[in-house]
Formats: sequence, C-alpha cells, structure tokens
Amino acid sequence: MENTTTPDSFFSDIYDTSHTVTYAGFWIRFVAVLIDGVVLMIPNWIISTVLIGGTVVATDAANPFAMLAAMSTSIGISSLLQILYKSIMESSSWQATLGKRALNLKVTDEQGQRISFGKSLLRSFATILSSMILAIGYIMAAFSSRKQALHDKIASTLVVKTR
Repeated sequence: MENTTTPDSFFSDIYDTSHTVTYAGFWIRFVAVLIDGVVLMIPNWIISTVLIGGTVVATDAANPFAMLAAMSTSIGISSLLQILYKSIMESSSWQATLGKRALNLKVTDEQGQRISFGKSLLRSFATILSSMILAIGYIMAAFSSRKQALHDKIASTLVVKTR
C-alpha cells in the first residue's frame, strides 16, 4: 500500500500543488539496498582480494594474527566505502544512491530540499543503529506515516518517489 499525501506547507514551494508526494515504503527501499549491495560487491571484492590475498602470499597463511589484521582492515575499509558511497551519492544532485536512482527514489530533508553532506553522513551512520537493533530501525518505515526508518527520523530526512 502506497502512502501518498497532498503537499503540505513544507512541500508547497518544492512540488506543484496538483501533484502528490509519495513516500517510499519498506519493500522498495529494501530492493534499493540490495541493488547497492551488488554495486558495492565489486570494490569490496577487490579490497578483500588485495588485502587478504596479499597477506596469504606474504606470510604463507602461517601467521593467524596477520590474517586477522588483513580481514579486519578489509572490513573497516569496506564499511568506510559504504558510508562514503551513501553519503556522497545522497547529498549529490542525484539525491540517491544507484539503487535508489534505479527505482526512482530520492532522499530529501523534511522540507523536500536536497540534504547536505553532513546530514547525509549522519543518516549513513544512523543506519548502523537501525541495523544493530535487529533491523527494527528499518522495519519502522513500514509503520510510519511518512515511511521514515529510524535513521530518517534521526537525520530528519524522507525518501520519496520521483515519478
């Protein structure tokens, strides 16, 4: 069930009043996250291969501490890559990651404006909190009137359909 509403005073100067604002629900946002996961698989695979493979070649896999360090570094770089990818893309003129863009979604502030890099970075870090509590932070989007997940509420953002 789509949640649509006529523009309120926040959106009246952004959207033509003859149109409705459609908030992106849980499932379409879930598919966007899956698409982004596929996009990020390629650089993450390269990072893992270089760090872990290089450690295996350099130490003959005989040093478990070197392997642990390589895996930890790989996870840390991959996490940083994901946070920067989301923050840069969602604060760009696209206002969306590749997954959101493929599904005609964009991230706005509560007034319908493009978000800053700082707000996008806050939103990206807040997704960690949404995940840590058994994904309940994400599931909140299914029950919120404006389809806001916990990280959207923390950063005061909305995910809306563009068409």
